[in-house]
Amino acid sequence: MYFKKYSPVLLLCMLCMGCNKKEKQLQQVMALQQMNDLATVEYVVTKIIKANDNKTWYKIGDRKILMSCKATLTAGIDLSAIKPEQVNIDGRHITLTLPHSKMISVNIKPEDITEAYEAVDVLRQSFTSEERNGLAIQAEQQINASIGELGILQTAETNAALFVNNFLHRLGYETIKINFDNLATPKN
Repeated sequence: MYFKKYSPVLLLCMLCMGCNKKEKQLQQVMALQQMNDLATVEYVVTKIIKANDNKTWYKIGDRKILMSCKATLTAGIDLSAIKPEQVNIDGRHITLTLPHSKMISVNIKPEDITEAYEAVDVLRQSFTSEERNGLAIQAEQQINASIGELGILQTAETNAALFVNNFLHRLGYETIKINFDNLATPKN
């Protein structure tokens, strides 16, 4: 009789304790948001730039240049984009949906643009700084266009999934399933 009288209160307390535990688990997982952009892969790419303008009929002589441009590409995922509805916790089992990877930075330092070769005939002038800068800009555009072919975004997602998997495993989860958001498309 004593048990029947207090059983609804006991049940409510047990539910609240379960909610608090689940809320605490969610807060631990949502701590990932504080990392913001998680860089998970870095590529160093060298682009060779070759130019000549000996096809102009009114200029006498050839002018050629060969330059190299080294770029550091960094990719990862934006963990601040994780929303609580993308986390599904069931005891020691968790399913987490992450945003797709993105390019975090494409860094080309001025000292990483070097001239390997230049040939200018006697009647021609050397390449100007403006022309060299134009070639470097063209190289940067070609590097950006080749990001999809390099597979850097796929590698970034693989590495991010490994990192998050280890993070969740350390929180005590036994079964971890990591998905990537189907609504968002990878950005170059």
